[in-house]
Amino acid sequence: MAKLARKQKEAQAKVDKTQSYSLSDASALVKELTNVNFDASVDIAVRLGVDPRKANQMVRGVVTLPHGTGKDIKVLALVTPDKEADATAAGADYVGLDEYLQKIKDGWTDVDVIITMPSVMGKLGPLGRILGPRGLMPNPKTGTVTMDVSKAVTEVKAGKIDFKVEKTGIVHAAIGKASFSAEKIAENAGELIQTLVKMKPTAAKGTYVKSIFMSSTMSPSISIDTKSLNS
Repeated sequence: MAKLARKQKEAQAKVDKTQSYSLSDASALVKELTNVNFDASVDIAVRLGVDPRKANQMVRGVVTLPHGTGKDIKVLALVTPDKEADATAAGADYVGLDEYLQKIKDGWTDVDVIITMPSVMGKLGPLGRILGPRGLMPNPKTGTVTMDVSKAVTEVKAGKIDFKVEKTGIVHAAIGKASFSAEKIAENAGELIQTLVKMKPTAAKGTYVKSIFMSSTMSPSISIDTKSLNS
């Protein structure tokens, strides 16, 4: 534990808590701060000036990160037999219907994303208490309930992620890995931030993007200068 504490102190010393960094500088610094012995996830937290309790201020959507997430996303395609070949060809890890519905009912949730068809959603309803808390319930708003299953699987595998503002007004998202170049981290983060800006609810008043912080697994957070995003 002493060794870990020393590394944490060294990382903390590299971050000037009195200043906010440009997105490019923060992306380079987060790589420097990462000292775990695995490929750490790089995360971003954006605090928005919205009240998520009000329906007209909810911010939820999807974005395709230009360089992907760096994670091997496990996709389950719950489809009818005529769509199975398309889903498999697109790269879905698990393809089927009734047998997987039974597995989920028995407690199996070892996937990252579930993609299905409108005609199948009726069968998924009773599994909401299992899938909902894990963020696995398909939703038309995130493109995971669609007739174009092949396209949906391809996009998820390529780095499409969904996000939703939390009760505290913060959007958390993983935008890459510490092994990515600083340029790729910055571009992924920039894509998410610009998507959030475009989705500003008309009912939101005052400052919309209040703060942005970037961090990697077990690293200190880095404040990003929101004004620098316009340059």
